[in-house]
Amino acid sequence: EYGGGSLTALPIIETQAGDISAYIPTNVISITDGQIYLEPDLFNAGIRPAINVGLSVSRVGGSAQSKAMRQVAGKLRLDLAQFRELQAFAQFGAADLDKATRDQLQRGRRITEVLKQPQYSPMSLGKQVMILYAVINGYLDDVPVDKIITREGDFHRFMETSHPELEQKINEDKEIKTESEEALKSAIEEFKGALHTS
Repeated sequence: EYGGGSLTALPIIETQAGDISAYIPTNVISITDGQIYLEPDLFNAGIRPAINVGLSVSRVGGSAQSKAMRQVAGKLRLDLAQFRELQAFAQFGAADLDKATRDQLQRGRRITEVLKQPQYSPMSLGKQVMILYAVINGYLDDVPVDKIITREGDFHRFMETSHPELEQKINEDKEIKTESEEALKSAIEEFKGALHTS
């Protein structure tokens, strides 16, 4: 009569010493559509939400995301997992790393900073997509990592005052159409120009 339905459950499991392969976690993982693995080390490092992207998965996948988010974040999970591996490796001798590896580490740090979200601060799809597009495509590579959060705020204010139609268009279309992407690239360059002249 009501057209069927589904059961939504959110099991929460505390791992012992971070062991996700223990009996209870593996059984719960086997019957759910995915898991979000929160890691104390990331939390203590100031990364919030402290999600381990290597161990967190969704069997629902991209079908739960908007097309716009899939367009910008398609390789984000892999990039972050590689960054975390490189970061662990770099602790043993950052001076010996080649320039490409150092650049990849710096971009990973910038992406991590952009993904941090203060409590009670929801962000529209359009804002998320625009800042992720900028950081993933290297437009913010010249911004020092410790200034990324400040520049992200500057970027959002700039877009709200100078190009409010872009956020609105992405929110409505739920994808980045060619004309929106060109307008976004142009707006990011305009923002960068304004930064360098101030």
